[in-house]
Amino acid sequence: MDAEQGYFSVCYLRATLSRDTRRLSSRTEQHHFAHADAVEMAPALRRKRTIVFLHPDLGIGGAERLVVDAAVGLQKRGHRVVVFTSHCDPRHCFDEARDGTLDVRVRGHWLVPPSLLGRFAILCAIARQLHLILSIALLTRELRELGPDVAFFADQLSAGLPLLKTLPAAHCAPVFFYCHFPDLLLATGRARWWKRAYRLPFDCLEQWSMAWADAIAVNSAFTRGVVARTWPALARRRDLKVVYPCIDITTATKSDDDDDESPDVLPWEESGVILSINRFERKKNIALAIRAFAGLSPEQRRGRGREGGQQKKTAGGVDGARLLIAGGYDPRVGENVAYHAELCALAGSLGLSHATATTVVGALGVPDDVQVVFLLSVPNALKEMLLRSARLLVYTPANEHFGIVPLEAMLRGVPVLAADSGGPVETVVDGRTGWLRDPADVSAWTEVMDRALNRLSPAELADMGRAGESRVRDNFADVQMAERLDAIFDGMAAAKTDGPAALSHAVVALCLAALAALVVFVASRLGPRIWP
Repeated sequence: MDAEQGYFSVCYLRATLSRDTRRLSSRTEQHHFAHADAVEMAPALRRKRTIVFLHPDLGIGGAERLVVDAAVGLQKRGHRVVVFTSHCDPRHCFDEARDGTLDVRVRGHWLVPPSLLGRFAILCAIARQLHLILSIALLTRELRELGPDVAFFADQLSAGLPLLKTLPAAHCAPVFFYCHFPDLLLATGRARWWKRAYRLPFDCLEQWSMAWADAIAVNSAFTRGVVARTWPALARRRDLKVVYPCIDITTATKSDDDDDESPDVLPWEESGVILSINRFERKKNIALAIRAFAGLSPEQRRGRGREGGQQKKTAGGVDGARLLIAGGYDPRVGENVAYHAELCALAGSLGLSHATATTVVGALGVPDDVQVVFLLSVPNALKEMLLRSARLLVYTPANEHFGIVPLEAMLRGVPVLAADSGGPVETVVDGRTGWLRDPADVSAWTEVMDRALNRLSPAELADMGRAGESRVRDNFADVQMAERLDAIFDGMAAAKTDGPAALSHAVVALCLAALAALVVFVASRLGPRIWP
């Protein structure tokens, strides 16, 4: 184990150094070309502005990945970008949010806790957003100091948009809202009448406040259809644009001096790695991956290596495929903790040995005979190694709003097995870049796992990998999303709207201020007991 762990450590360190070198080189080139473009192109064609992002909790997840990619993409196009958030933990966020790539500022976080006695999360989230907006636009000069040509990018929570459009420091600035999915459809527990009554004002507020945005976009045609069915009046009045999330295609590109001996993959690759990347939430249906993997016979799990179709063994002498389950995990979130425990119990009940790693060192030291490995909140360098080492990526959520992970896998030449609903239907081409299967049919998922491990030749896997990489580069690159967003911001600047004219700005501000005052009062009474 000492020799193997040493090898893993070298792999990880070299991959990290390689990533940082490529990132530094890429930033230098991007700065040079951005400067050249600014000189060569007319100001009317390349208008520069300050884009202010408002995001509730800049942690690790699909929404946060989109926000970071959008911010970096717009920054590369010459805009100044500032990200305001109520929470950003350097230990639990994407690299760009902590390494200085983005200007991230935490505001509106000290007055209201994230929840009260573990409840009222939506109420507290709205109050924290109002606190953030008031902090930067009214209580300080921070927003004014960013300059006159400001535009806003808000997502997840629209409740603060009317207040934002009311305040003198921001009422003339165009506001763009990105709807990942209607929150009213994500809320659970509506079987109880009092929960339905509690959620009713927030459900109404969501649609009404979203209409205050100058432009609205969704993450897929699937989500646009859901929004149109949920809020038909909003869909009739507003043009719901589709802006696909993207990925940075440069992070998956090897430099010219990389050689075949570069340790950018894990030795587990030889025995067949089936990879799942998702947040530890029940709606992600990670249990499907475990059940499908358990359906493989011991002979099927042995698989074939990528060279010559011969069975391979891991460095420790144990042959067989391994299921790696990685993803966002926040110990503050009760569901993350509980669902991880449920998945461990499920693996054990199905006769699968399992282990959990919470640090890089722990991940590198997992014994070879473990069949299922849970990796909690892995850093980007290790995530990159996992993607490059995988034989197959399984993406289990049904009716996923979009799903960025399949794109990350396809960009690295990994076929994808995903649910035949939601966003993956728009990204994965069945039979060409991967497979789409009914999540209710576990045996169908097991059959695809067996096909990837045993029945497809290395050449066939490589063909699928090339098709997936080409599809991502042609349709879902970060440059394309940034260009789309830039065009939307230009359109908003040319034709501004003032929100629903029938309602007075003063009345709106008064109502929202009253709501904030109520939450602050409750928090001041209960806060010392629940929030140190």
